[in-house]
Amino acid sequence: MFCPQGMTITMMATLNFTSFNPGSFILVGIPGLEHFHIWIGIPFFAIYLVALAGNGVLLYLITMDSSLHEPMFFFLSMLASADLILCTTCVPKILGIFWLNAQEITFPGCLTQLFFLHFSFFLDSAILLGMAFDRYVAICSPLRYTSILTPKRIVKIMVGIAGRSFSVILPVVFLVKRLPFCRTRIILHTYCEHIGVARLACADISINIWYGFAVPVMTIISDLILIGISYILILHAVFHLPSRDARQKALSTCGSHVSVILIFYTPAIFSVLTHRFGHSISRTFHILFANLYVAIPPALNPIIYGVKTKQIREKVIFLFFPKGMH
Repeated sequence: MFCPQGMTITMMATLNFTSFNPGSFILVGIPGLEHFHIWIGIPFFAIYLVALAGNGVLLYLITMDSSLHEPMFFFLSMLASADLILCTTCVPKILGIFWLNAQEITFPGCLTQLFFLHFSFFLDSAILLGMAFDRYVAICSPLRYTSILTPKRIVKIMVGIAGRSFSVILPVVFLVKRLPFCRTRIILHTYCEHIGVARLACADISINIWYGFAVPVMTIISDLILIGISYILILHAVFHLPSRDARQKALSTCGSHVSVILIFYTPAIFSVLTHRFGHSISRTFHILFANLYVAIPPALNPIIYGVKTKQIREKVIFLFFPKGMH
């Protein structure tokens, strides 16, 4: 027998399935620069290779060389891992869009990319805070350095860093997953990010906006405040050292860390401010800048540490030019 009620229930179930499981999204790339995608992809590919090589060499040296098994280098290895996650999460897909016109991304793939993108960002921030604490102990309490930063304590700090980043970002995935998508599935970007995907939903996203702005901003601001306090105490201790050479040596140990902090936080703060207040700035610039942000810091960080950190610099030279060290 024909059952209108059963048919209605089936149609409603189909609609619900379709709404909450969009299947796939379309990533358009950089709006306004579609005709230049092939050429833009070339420097991105080069930067990605530099990031892979630089961070890979750092991880290899720190893993294989026992003289680098110190707290500062454990944090550095974690930073290199986070940078590899960040650039590998985004850049291969960006190159696929630019060179192969591979614009489609599945909904699970989009959620996965979204998670690892934001997870690596918060991981970087927490690692920089951990490195600031390491420099604080090394300069302000040098005699207690090994007793404070024991291997067991370093492991606990690293687990805490990863755990905090995971717990902050995991709710974002469920906040997006719960949304119904029944309008356009075109994302005007090269990768999936939280609010960009949430804005495509045909439902109230006020929780997404609140969580996506308030919780991460509070986390990053707290990291910045604690890093700032660490460096105020470091500078206070440095300028009370008896000799000029001692002051220069102490400051030089912080130079690479400060450079990485500036490279990480300056573009992030600029991006937040332009998204919030820079309404006159074009979408093309926003998205191009966002693409550079996921590629350039991972490539620059190992170079900065390779140039400014004596132990790393010597190990790199010996790795590639072993005869030149004799």
